[in-house]
Amino acid sequence: MEERQTVERALAIEREQTARIGALSNYNKDKVHKKQIAFHKSKCKNRWVFGGNRSGKTECGAVECLYMALGLHPYRENRKNVAGWVVSLSTQVQRDVAQKKVLHYLPKHAIVDIVMQTGRKGTPSRGIIDQIIVRNAQGGTSTIGFKSCDQGREKFQGASLDFVWFDEEPPEDIYDECKMRVFDRDGDIFGTMTPLKGLTWVYEKIYKASTYDKNIWCEFMEWADNPHLSPKQIAMLSKNMSQSELESRRYGRFQANAGLVYTEFDENVHVIPPFDIPLAWQDNISIDPGLHNPLSCHFYCVDYDGNVYVVAEHYASNLDVATHARLINSIAKRLNWKRAPNGMLESLIDSAATARTLSSEKNVVELFYDNGILVNPRVNKELFSGINRVKSYLRDGEGKPHLFIFNTCVHMIDEIKKYWWSDGDAPIKKDDHSLDELRYYLCTKPELARLPEIKSEITRDKERLYRKLRRGA
Repeated sequence: MEERQTVERALAIEREQTARIGALSNYNKDKVHKKQIAFHKSKCKNRWVFGGNRSGKTECGAVECLYMALGLHPYRENRKNVAGWVVSLSTQVQRDVAQKKVLHYLPKHAIVDIVMQTGRKGTPSRGIIDQIIVRNAQGGTSTIGFKSCDQGREKFQGASLDFVWFDEEPPEDIYDECKMRVFDRDGDIFGTMTPLKGLTWVYEKIYKASTYDKNIWCEFMEWADNPHLSPKQIAMLSKNMSQSELESRRYGRFQANAGLVYTEFDENVHVIPPFDIPLAWQDNISIDPGLHNPLSCHFYCVDYDGNVYVVAEHYASNLDVATHARLINSIAKRLNWKRAPNGMLESLIDSAATARTLSSEKNVVELFYDNGILVNPRVNKELFSGINRVKSYLRDGEGKPHLFIFNTCVHMIDEIKKYWWSDGDAPIKKDDHSLDELRYYLCTKPELARLPEIKSEITRDKERLYRKLRRGA
């Protein structure tokens, strides 16, 4: 009997020790999430993880807060008396997501005090926390404050902070205000979010800016990156999601509000660094003409397996045909591009180039000919067949890519990422000059089988209802 009581007391002490240490000591211990580690290791002052649901993005945000507040960061110089904010979209989301994660990973022995907005600090997970005061291993205490975006920008003024963590995408004015809060302490901004709102300010100000601003670090995190999700679980999660839903909720990719047209595009797959192309791969040039609007021209190559490479770009506006032709010929000379027997370059061009205007005696086709480029206006301009052809080259019926774009073709890459459907059945007619001539070119290539689109249960219900209504009509 006494031995049994001793064992029970030992087990109780062990449980208490585990509770005191918390989950923080087990974070990335047995199963390592490589992208979480990369996030913690980054020295950038502005870090963002764009991840799908259950990809592990919120965990790394919560742990980063605690690393800093507790003075236990394994990859940075630690500070004492740290002050930081956790920013959620609303108090309810705060309680259910960010606050819950922080409490899960926070060692109980490190808590000095909890100040509540609502509820009791004895059971903080049931209420709304205002701030948590914790012991800092470097000395003194640190404060983790909780804010919600629905409070408005005014509630984010005045403080001086070491860090701000955005759990999901905040309004731009609150982000700008929080940048000022960490300025005088040379603090950190970091965010973890699923980009469900489309191409918002985060896309322009964070994601795109990270390509040239060395202070901004971004990473995409998807289900397969999470070592705690099995392939079977991933398959079950994917089963009833449309391709568009998978892009955002699995892969954490940005999409336009009405849906990206080319959801198959993956910058990590389809965009490649330039390399020396064999002369035998040279295939054709394609032009979408413009005077005040941009003229887009790209050089296309094809390897022996039928893969297409976009290897060079001319993209400019407010130039005459003679200047465009000179610049295109200059690129061709640099590439040692093939020419027709008469020494002229050959290219596809929009059939609209055959139209004459009152201001010119010659049409655009004739003007290009006069400047050494023989353009062929007999192109397939059918929109939907062209879009499907591009989609098949981005990802065929086996999920393999057959279209690769040199990273120097920045305008084409940018247009693909911003090309979305309108509320109707056609893409929005804006910033699509490269994409038009890409369609003209790929419609001269063999058609590839595409992966069937995964439809959600809601979509299938709508289709069944539509068929039922048609039968009754």
